[in-house]
Amino acid sequence: MTDTPSPWWSPERHADRRPALLLRNRILTAFRSWFAARDFIEAEAACLQVSPGNEAHLSAFATEAVGAGGARTPLYLHTSPEFACKKLLAAGETRLFSFARVFRNRERGPLHHPEFTMLEWYRTGAPYTDLMADCTDLLRRAAETAGTPRFLYRGREADPQAEPERLTLAEAFARFAGIDLLATVSRTGETDRDGLAASVAETGLRVAPDDTWADLFSRVLVARIEPHLGHGRPTILYEYPVSEAALARPAPHDPRVAERFELYACGVELANAFGELTDPAEQRRRFEAEMAEKHRVYGECYPIDEDFLVALAAMPEASGIALGFDRLAMLACGASRVDDVIWTPVAETLP
Repeated sequence: MTDTPSPWWSPERHADRRPALLLRNRILTAFRSWFAARDFIEAEAACLQVSPGNEAHLSAFATEAVGAGGARTPLYLHTSPEFACKKLLAAGETRLFSFARVFRNRERGPLHHPEFTMLEWYRTGAPYTDLMADCTDLLRRAAETAGTPRFLYRGREADPQAEPERLTLAEAFARFAGIDLLATVSRTGETDRDGLAASVAETGLRVAPDDTWADLFSRVLVARIEPHLGHGRPTILYEYPVSEAALARPAPHDPRVAERFELYACGVELANAFGELTDPAEQRRRFEAEMAEKHRVYGECYPIDEDFLVALAAMPEASGIALGFDRLAMLACGASRVDDVIWTPVAETLP
C-alpha cells in the first residue's frame, strides 16, 4: 500500500475529474461565442518573449533560443499575453481577446498552478467601466452554461446572477480595517510608509522594520480585505493607489488613485483590469521601479521589452483585463482546486 495519490491519468481519477473538464470546455465555447457576438477578434500570443513581464512579485520560467550558429538568446515564458496584445492594439486591432497559456513560477496551491489559462480582452476607446459590465455578463454566462445557481468555495457563496458590489480601495480599507488609506498617498503618488505602518499596527497586524508601504498595503489587503469580498454577490474592488497599478493610468478625478479594478467571488480573485497607461516614459519609470523592488526582495530582475515601449507610444487609449479562466471554471463547476479543471496538470515539484 502507498499514501501516494493515483496520477491524474489513472482511469478512476480521470472518470471523477471528467465531468468538470467537460463543463470547462462548454464554458470556453460559450465565452468564445459571447466575444464573437460583440465583434471581438481572437488572437494567439506567442508564449516565448524577451520579457515575461515586469511586476515585482511575479516569477517567470527562463529559457533560451539557440541560433543556427550556436548563439544563445535569453527568452522567457510569458506570465501574461499583455505585451503581445497591446502590440496588436498598436497595429490597429480595436477589440481582441486571447485564451493564453501562461506560466508563473513559485506558485502552486488550490488557486495557483504553474501553467494556466488566462483570458485577456481589450477595448480601444472604451472606459474601464465597460469591462466591469463585461465581467458581469461573463460570470452569468459561466453559471448558466454550467447549470449552477450559486458559486461555492470553502464555505463562501456568491450569486453569479447578481449585480456586483462596487467598492473602492479607500472604502474597503475604512470598512474592514479602519484605515484611512488615501491619507498615506500624496497627490503626486508618493506614499507615507510610517503613516501606514502606524495604522496597520493599530489593527494588530505585524509591522516589520524593513516593511515598505507596498508590503503593508498587501498585508492588510490579504488579511483584512479579501476575506470579505464576493460574499453573497461578486465584488468589484476599484481605484487602487497609483503605486499599486503599474500598468494603469491615473484616475482623472483623483491623481492618488488609478483606473484599476479586481473582480472577486467567494473571496477568490478572478480578474484584474486597467484603464491602460499609454505613456512610454512613465511606463519605463514604473517598470524600473518594479524591477528595483524585485531585485531587493528576490535578488533578480527581468529585462524590459523595448519593443513594447515603442509600440506603447503608438497604442490608442484602451481598457484591458486579465481573467483567471481556471479559477472561474473551478467556481462554476463546484471544484475545490484549479487542478480539478485543468486537463493535464503539471507534474508536482519540490516545495
